[in-house]
Amino acid sequence: MNRQITSTVTDQGKLEISIIESERPIPGDDEVLIQIMASPINPSDLGLLIGPGDINTLKVEDSKVTMDVPSGIMEAMKPRLNKHMPAGNEGAGVVVEAGTNAQELMGKVVSVIGGGMYSQYRCLPASSCMVMNEGTEARECASSFVNPLTALAMVETMKTEGHSALIHTAAASNLGQMLVKICMQDSIPLINIVRKKEHIDLLKSIGAEFVCNSSDDGFINHLTSSITQTKATLAFDATGGGELAGKILTCMEVAARKNSREYTPYGSTDHKQVYIYGALDQSKIMIPNNRSFGMYWSIGGFLLTPFLGKIGHEKVLELKSRVANEIKSTFASNYTKEVSLEEALTLEAIMIYAKQATGEKFLINPSA
Repeated sequence: MNRQITSTVTDQGKLEISIIESERPIPGDDEVLIQIMASPINPSDLGLLIGPGDINTLKVEDSKVTMDVPSGIMEAMKPRLNKHMPAGNEGAGVVVEAGTNAQELMGKVVSVIGGGMYSQYRCLPASSCMVMNEGTEARECASSFVNPLTALAMVETMKTEGHSALIHTAAASNLGQMLVKICMQDSIPLINIVRKKEHIDLLKSIGAEFVCNSSDDGFINHLTSSITQTKATLAFDATGGGELAGKILTCMEVAARKNSREYTPYGSTDHKQVYIYGALDQSKIMIPNNRSFGMYWSIGGFLLTPFLGKIGHEKVLELKSRVANEIKSTFASNYTKEVSLEEALTLEAIMIYAKQATGEKFLINPSA
């Protein structure tokens, strides 16, 4: 049998998270069966796992979690009503069974993405596996896709869109630390935006040059000065809501005018771009209406999977190879706690990882 965590929105307006049993999958000719030994709880996982629920109504009993779903969003939940939806975007483990055309993966440690990873066993196409180098443990490569490939995708976006430097918010996260290391290796100017002094110290300790604290009174001046030096015109924002995206665009415009020798009433002609790729702040995105950032700017959303579909198979393989080779250095992840399936559904654990706070990342071992 196979045990896995699922999330269900019922037609009674309840969100139910529980561990269910099903038959152990059997791989086809081109598939492998992976015993999952490590799977992270990323912010992107929480959207499915607990996103629709009101955390203030949370109840836990015998590894079953229930929450009320606000009536205002029940209409949007219709496509998933009464469906047990497997949770967990990515994970890693050992191939324990392989189809006829995938025998070379038997016994290999692999990292995979494809949903349903908070599960003891996962059956997937062999082609979807990122095969790890000898000596790599599942715990070390559990976060090989979402954060590493997103960080690399940010750099690739910068190159393809003609920018020369980056700005990143919530930069003390695991992803943010990876981006610092990538940009140092690739000689790319990077401005990191954080919210706490200890986050500055953390990033400085791994070599970050430009770190701005959005909680400081001098944040705007510091950010503008950093952009003036780096000429950054591209930002990736993990917070999503509030005024930060607008502030970044405004600082970009002020910096661009400082670097410009010509005046135009429409602002600088440097295209200023902010991509929203997270939703740590659930409030509305606030954009000033005084055109403080000129006329040549845009804000858009950014998702990893569509980006990988655009860059082609060869480039994706190149990025995956870099991740596998540097999984213990550039792309190493740190976890606050490792838990079993049952432990992940305790009140104590949920109240910690639901905050999505920096330095409080959980790792699930479904086989524990």
